[in-house]
Amino acid sequence: MQEEPYGEVFLINKPYEWTSFDVVKKVRNALKIKKVGHAGTLDPLATGLLIICAGKKTKSIDTYMAQEKEYTGTFVLGKTTESFDLEKEVVNVADPSHITLEEVKAAAAQLTGDIMQIPPMHSAIKVDGKRVYESARKGKEVKMEARPVTVSLFEITRFDNPEVHFKIVCSKGTYIRSLARDLGEILNVGAYMSALTRTRIGEFKLEEAAELNNLIAEIKARPHENL
Repeated sequence: MQEEPYGEVFLINKPYEWTSFDVVKKVRNALKIKKVGHAGTLDPLATGLLIICAGKKTKSIDTYMAQEKEYTGTFVLGKTTESFDLEKEVVNVADPSHITLEEVKAAAAQLTGDIMQIPPMHSAIKVDGKRVYESARKGKEVKMEARPVTVSLFEITRFDNPEVHFKIVCSKGTYIRSLARDLGEILNVGAYMSALTRTRIGEFKLEEAAELNNLIAEIKARPHENL
């Protein structure tokens, strides 16, 4: 009787400062197979749910990537960075002390629904066959076209001026860093993202995810004859 080809899906809480590919590489080495990939990049400075597919389950990556995403995190008003997160140096823009919760909520409302969004220069999108972050790191300007995305929820969960704590539910391809930039522009004080956690992808929740070290230990303890 012929055995079914191996396939598995892992839900992982991506560690801070790890790239999504770092996690893929770690799982690939533990499984000792080549066919491993992730379903949706998380930036190194973000944490939270990362779906890793192995073996025949890699065919499902596009299906997982297309699903709705949920995030929580923090924006900081009055300052910005070249990458709109903490990857680049923070610079002052304007004093945000006059900004009210009502103004923040009104700005968030303008960024809710079907919107056109310009991705950040420091992103993995390809323009003319090259990833734009590679051009950005070389100091080259790349014209970024606005793309349609859907933000079905942009909730302000707490406002401790200058910190804006949020919960966002959005479609595939939405950049939370771009929402930080756009929120800062609407309020005329600038903003950047200081923290981000992905809490859900479709029906998969962060609470179901394994810590990476625990998962690797579990994989290494398995018999590998059937992989």
